[in-house]
Amino acid sequence: MRIGLIVGPWFTVPPEKYGGTERVVDALARALVDAGHEVLLATASDSTCPVPQLPGFGPSEPEDVGLTLSELAHVIRAYREMGAVDIIHDHTLAGPLYAHRPTGVPVVTTIHGQLSPPAATLYRDMAQDTAIIAISHDQCSRLPALPVAAVIHHGIDLSAVGIGRGAGGYVCFVGRMCPDKGLMEAVAIAREAGVPLRIAAKMHAPDEYGYFQDVVRPALGSNEEFLGELSDPEKYGLMGDAMALLNPIQWHEPFGLVMIEALATGTPVLATSMGAAPEIVRHGITGFVGTVRELADSVARVPDLSREACRSSVEESFSAQRMAADHLDLYAKVIQQFHAKPLPGTGLLQEFG
Repeated sequence: MRIGLIVGPWFTVPPEKYGGTERVVDALARALVDAGHEVLLATASDSTCPVPQLPGFGPSEPEDVGLTLSELAHVIRAYREMGAVDIIHDHTLAGPLYAHRPTGVPVVTTIHGQLSPPAATLYRDMAQDTAIIAISHDQCSRLPALPVAAVIHHGIDLSAVGIGRGAGGYVCFVGRMCPDKGLMEAVAIAREAGVPLRIAAKMHAPDEYGYFQDVVRPALGSNEEFLGELSDPEKYGLMGDAMALLNPIQWHEPFGLVMIEALATGTPVLATSMGAAPEIVRHGITGFVGTVRELADSVARVPDLSREACRSSVEESFSAQRMAADHLDLYAKVIQQFHAKPLPGTGLLQEFG
């Protein structure tokens, strides 16, 4: 199969540090190639993903993240230059709505963000001629009327993640500097449990700096150590030495890649029961899911959990190979339905079982 992948212009694939969508696309592209398929990637020119890339794009533009003009220029070039592929998997928001897509190639897209009311309106329009992939069942539940072709959980490349011993005597928090990620709740959990907390957080945008300066920084004490943003090797080292990853999210996060990264290092995850966390963490086996109060009590139970079980859960359910296989199954169904030539106005999409 010849598969075109389109990613936005703002971050490299894989990202140097923070960047969940780009990290997932990197793992997917590599796994698709390893499975014997051809992949053509439309991404920023400074990306290092080792698959063929479309030429003519500029370098990544993190300072322009979210800018409509830069995304539109990027996706228009991507569709114009993609060439002879069997299917296009577009990971942007603007691309599936582009009116001049190649007429002979089916398109699928993944909902990487929250299904807010404005986003829901866009995805309803996309579903007329684009197959929609959700990344968790919880994400689907936010808009049950949206026709979804498949729910495909993210996966990661386990070859890049070593198993740690969890002997550091601390718990850790890894995420973005914002209230939704639950950093202040993590501080409360660690203090209540009486264990040190090490914090790694992305902090680029003005609102992230503002939250850190106004809320987080004044609250940090001797029990917390702020490390800033880490590279992948540094992040996996932090996770692998931790007793547990604290992920007390305060919103319905569609997935939560950080949880499977921690589990891959053998480190249990303590998460609030929001978003996709219950789909990822096996309560009492690979971590605990509950309220902030319950998670503080659960820290003492972490030594009873098996780090091997944490790693095995990712190998079984969240590997890049499993993610690629699920996508290939969907691609084949979409291609078959597309070439069956449905009547005009009926749309491309059905919900595949």
